[in-house]
Amino acid sequence: MLRARDMIDRAYADDLDIPALARAAHVSDAHFIRTFKDTFGETPHRYLQRRRIERSMFLLRETRQSVTDICFAVGFSSLGTFSRTFRAIMGESPTEYRRHTAGLPPVPTCFVMNWYRPSTEVKPAPQ
Repeated sequence: MLRARDMIDRAYADDLDIPALARAAHVSDAHFIRTFKDTFGETPHRYLQRRRIERSMFLLRETRQSVTDICFAVGFSSLGTFSRTFRAIMGESPTEYRRHTAGLPPVPTCFVMNWYRPSTEVKPAPQ
């Protein structure tokens, strides 16, 4: 399972599928999904999405790239899917996140990652 998770961490922007990840873990597809969820607390797909969102958060904070460019750079093939997934995980749109974090003082990245680490829970949309 660690091999498959490392593969996701390394190649999060690539087109990853369950058969390739299961081969990396040396198990069948169905067994891989069940065991990955039991081991890491979320499905491989959800882990991949969260990993992509984590990377996009960094790019939104630290670069001037457009949201569209960041969307494609982290592996999403649709801006709509990226925005919807970002909002579901973070509770705000990528543009709102960028605006919200623009004035942060320079601090070590590990602190920022801890403060803004996306959770596996889906956050409700603001009212």
